[in-house]
Amino acid sequence: MYNFGERRYPPSVSAGMFMMRVITGSARGRRLETLAGDDVTRPTAESVKEALFSMLQFEIEGKRVLDLFAGSGQMGIEALSRGAAFCDFVENNKRAGAVVERNAEKCGFAGRYRLILTDAQSFAASCGKYDIVFLDPPYGKGLIGVILPVIESRLNDHALVACETSAKEELPENVGSLNQIKSRRYGKTKITLYRKDINR
Repeated sequence: MYNFGERRYPPSVSAGMFMMRVITGSARGRRLETLAGDDVTRPTAESVKEALFSMLQFEIEGKRVLDLFAGSGQMGIEALSRGAAFCDFVENNKRAGAVVERNAEKCGFAGRYRLILTDAQSFAASCGKYDIVFLDPPYGKGLIGVILPVIESRLNDHALVACETSAKEELPENVGSLNQIKSRRYGKTKITLYRKDINR
């Protein structure tokens, strides 16, 4: 098993140095706290987030979501704002986890989320079933290639897995029952979308 480890913060890093916002839905316009430093949580650019949720806009209502490598929690929070039923946020850094909780509570999502402070691969190997999964690990470490085969069996029929990587990182066309259905580049970032094929 890979040891993902806890993301460490330099002494000067403090919460709240960057702010993101919820794009639309019940929490539209709410500012979201995150942590400074690209090596810490590297929040998804708003333009990339908007493009991804345009792909998912008819897939979210009433769904169960997993935000793995949650960082600030902005992906799961956006899904909750757009009508997802519940989101599990998995983050292995306690300070980042505290930011997730503050953001979710500020957006009014008490009772609709759970924060799990643990290693992503360990959680993925024994978690429940999900309809949408967000994977946004640190770039360039091959972590999505490790997680996809593990999470593949933990998905409901027709589930979607949204992966964010650097534009240079290549992902497989198929992983078990997961088929790549879209891949789009946005500057230095690439979004890859998989759907679970119940016939495989």
